[in-house]
Amino acid sequence: MKKRDFLKTLGLASIGFTLVPRHVLGGPGYVAPSDKLRVAGIGAGGKGDSDLRKFFESGKAEIVALCDVDDRQAVKSRERFPKAPYYKDYRQMLDKEHKNIDAVSVSTPDHSHAVQAMAAMSLGKHVYVQKPLAHDVYEARMLTQAAKKYKVVTQMGNQGSSGDGVRQLKEWYKAGLLGDVTEVYCWTNRPVWPQGIAWPKEKATVPTELDWNLWLGTAPYKEYVDGLVPFNWRGWWDYGTGALGDMGCHIIEPAFSVLGLGYPTDVTASVGSVYTGPFRRGYFPESGPPSSHIIFTFPARNGRPAVKLHWMDGGIQPERPEELGPNEPFGDSDDRGNGVLFVGTKGKMTCATYGLEPNLLPTSRNKEVSIPQTEKRVNGGMEGHYAHWVEACMAGYGKMELSSGFEIAGPLTETVLMGNLAIRSYDLRVPKGDKPNQYDYPGRGIKLLWDGDNMKVTNFELANQFVKREYREGWKL
Repeated sequence: MKKRDFLKTLGLASIGFTLVPRHVLGGPGYVAPSDKLRVAGIGAGGKGDSDLRKFFESGKAEIVALCDVDDRQAVKSRERFPKAPYYKDYRQMLDKEHKNIDAVSVSTPDHSHAVQAMAAMSLGKHVYVQKPLAHDVYEARMLTQAAKKYKVVTQMGNQGSSGDGVRQLKEWYKAGLLGDVTEVYCWTNRPVWPQGIAWPKEKATVPTELDWNLWLGTAPYKEYVDGLVPFNWRGWWDYGTGALGDMGCHIIEPAFSVLGLGYPTDVTASVGSVYTGPFRRGYFPESGPPSSHIIFTFPARNGRPAVKLHWMDGGIQPERPEELGPNEPFGDSDDRGNGVLFVGTKGKMTCATYGLEPNLLPTSRNKEVSIPQTEKRVNGGMEGHYAHWVEACMAGYGKMELSSGFEIAGPLTETVLMGNLAIRSYDLRVPKGDKPNQYDYPGRGIKLLWDGDNMKVTNFELANQFVKREYREGWKL
């Protein structure tokens, strides 16, 4: 072999054996196909524990870092993933571990979702965020835009969107079995935590395992009280999003998927009362109500008429359809107390939580109707929601379509949070002139007109204070 041919061959061989770092191969957010997705968890207890376990059980992910403000909540995850470094402050975790992280799972109280997800996305990390995507409308919009800006793979934790049930409902609708759907009813037995109550007056000692200041995060500072952590924060507006925020992304999602809904044009609310004595209604603006009924109007689109979507919580349910047998379940077949009813010009259909148990009405139609399967299923259905995101992260941005990427989850979450805006507007009270202890409630009975593109109520300015909240000093999105 001639010397120059030998050198050429040697050069080609050396190129073949050069190890190139993954970030050089594919840029920010890229994961080499031969590797496992390296996932960090913000929120390691409760739902965070189960989320991380499901990512790991996909066989395509490893848990490389853990974060939780409460050591008590993190025990199981730390035992399950002993090699993963543990932090209390997610900012420190991202700062020190970002080179070892491909993706971040956010499973924390609602008021922390946006800042934590945004911090991860700005570093080019893919994100999985528990429902609801954010605490207020503005946050949801910013996260949706950020996913596109940073070109990261996103998924919200409403696993029913990956289920077979929702796809069955879509096939029935597209086949024309319901005609035009004009009304949808969604209901839940939530809240199953305290709501419609005053903030506790008794201060308590902060547990040594809990960093209370970090838990508060973006929320206004308040003294620690018993019973708030780890679950009952859901009923307080500073931290949670009430019954609608907790279950809306699960129960309203089938309507969004089936009907292709976008932003509502208007919303009205009525709220259950709490009485503290004869002829006296309690006024507890810091807490969500014990029950509510919200009506959203979605405009006509794609040749289909406008749709009214009803949300009912606190045990309220719509009128039972005449087509349903007296002993047949309405919504969930167990005791969860949730469901969805689609009312069309030619027929009706129902489903349970997560789009499970889809049924045409009367249920005898389920055996009579046979249509081809046209909607692509997610491998593993609902349980595949996690693995599907992992696979999409490994493939890279824009390579795979997910059931609840932020371009889908964002508008859904905004609608849910619009309902909360209506609830809080209903309960607004203002002083009645200069009369002591007398108030007006200007938001009651009003239909709020919504400009979705500009995130603004156009006919009741007081309501816009709930579109975007002010963060505590030292925190920003």
